[in-house]
Amino acid sequence: MSHTTFLFPGQGAQHVGMGKTIAERFPAARELYNKASEILGFDLAQVCFEGPAERLDTTVISQPALFVTSLTALEMLKAERPEVVSACQFAAGLSLGEYTALVFAGAMSFEDGLRVVKVRGEAMQAAADANPSGMVSALLLDRPKVQEVCQRASAAGRIWIANYLCPGNTVLSGEKPACARAAELIEQTGGKPIPLAVAGAFHTPLMESACVKLAEALNSVTITAPRIPVVSNVDAKVHTDPDDIRAVLVKQVTQPVLWEDSIRWLLSQGATPFFEVGPGKVLKGLMKRIERKVDCESVNDSQ
Repeated sequence: MSHTTFLFPGQGAQHVGMGKTIAERFPAARELYNKASEILGFDLAQVCFEGPAERLDTTVISQPALFVTSLTALEMLKAERPEVVSACQFAAGLSLGEYTALVFAGAMSFEDGLRVVKVRGEAMQAAADANPSGMVSALLLDRPKVQEVCQRASAAGRIWIANYLCPGNTVLSGEKPACARAAELIEQTGGKPIPLAVAGAFHTPLMESACVKLAEALNSVTITAPRIPVVSNVDAKVHTDPDDIRAVLVKQVTQPVLWEDSIRWLLSQGATPFFEVGPGKVLKGLMKRIERKVDCESVNDSQ
């Protein structure tokens, strides 16, 4: 028996032109961009479709842009393959994508979800501006080696493990001198360092100042129990109580993303096939590193 599962991408999957074809083909998708523009106060569709990339890639723009564009991809799937959508039994999203997953699962309305994502992006950008920081991927190293790198790099500044993405892909996040030192140590240890083009040290205590505004935003919207299980990034568990959902979403800003653990939990529940709903193919690539035999299909406008 199959347990269809939807995965929603996070920040970094955005690209200029995303969503354009879907919005042209499906009125329901175009309507989401129209609603978003009213809530955000600027033409989101224009930024997604035309850029410039420098603006789309900013935290305050990319987060709502990915949230909305992933949901337009869902509208395409509803129109073309409604049986897949109705069969979905689990959902998860990478960082920002967890909000998309919760909206899909009925825990929040589209409008409320977007309002919270707007505040989240602004608050995380402000926290990043207050602390010069960054992120660096450690490729080809196992968790113990990355933990050792993190400990040694901490001599140069505050640094933490921010994302456990898949075997051989772990992300460190912290102050810029510590990230630079970590990149050196990753290479010396036999790994491959990849500095990430992000505004700051996401998923670490350096984002603490963003938590207050995010908590206020979450408390101002209605959250209900999701109609299907949504796996949380923070603990790779399912939460159904609205207050618990609010709490884990706030924690997510300062705690590591347990993506590999989340996928392994889903696999233990018999989840398959998987659909990556939204821009890019990042999650499909991670799935291949976690469990090569599992099918993961991309649902976007560049298939």
